[in-house]
Amino acid sequence: MNIVCFGDSVTRGISYVKGRLRIVRENYPALLQKALGSWAEVVNQGVFNDNSDLLVARLEKDVLSHHPDCVLIAIGGNDCNFRWEEVAERPNDEHETIVPLPRYLDNLAHLAEKIRDAGAVPVFLNLIPLDPARYYRMLAKQYGSAIAHWIALCGGIKHWHGLYNRALQQLAESLDVLMIDVRSAFKEAGDLDGLLSEDGIHPTAEGYHVLSRTVAENLQGVFPSLQFAEC
Repeated sequence: MNIVCFGDSVTRGISYVKGRLRIVRENYPALLQKALGSWAEVVNQGVFNDNSDLLVARLEKDVLSHHPDCVLIAIGGNDCNFRWEEVAERPNDEHETIVPLPRYLDNLAHLAEKIRDAGAVPVFLNLIPLDPARYYRMLAKQYGSAIAHWIALCGGIKHWHGLYNRALQQLAESLDVLMIDVRSAFKEAGDLDGLLSEDGIHPTAEGYHVLSRTVAENLQGVFPSLQFAEC
């Protein structure tokens, strides 16, 4: 069985440690492969800073060429983000998310359709929670305090993060696509301080274990023949 993990830096396995982005060796696709052993081949097609536009562009080359049986799609954190350098330069202007919500949903629907047409099972992962305070501190270090004015007026990243997450849930239901609720799994696993790294958005090593366990538990419901060891 072939499983492709398709997404952004969370799929790639990025964490933020001591002011630097680092790749965690035990990322969620690697842990999933370890848990499955010879029962399946897990391919990591996560790319740092990707959004749903870029997933659509590389679907054929990076996913369908592997003839997958299942594709785990984890995307949205960059779609609902902003071009912060532009916000810092013009904090009184209106700014649009990197991928507006209607196009984000169209992209996800397109991915699900093409994956199904190829004979595979699409599965959505919703957005892991974030820590807005830590994320804003990181932004302020990079772009200065001018962004705080705009954030105060527009509700902050947590507003858009939740908005996209709720819309993804509704889309999954309308398309009859399984959505794995990794967001709730993180919140139920304990203090987010230990599950999210210093930037407030990328998982720690412990967070990646929560992510992989949640995915494995849900995949067993879809593919009962799969045998998982502990993630």
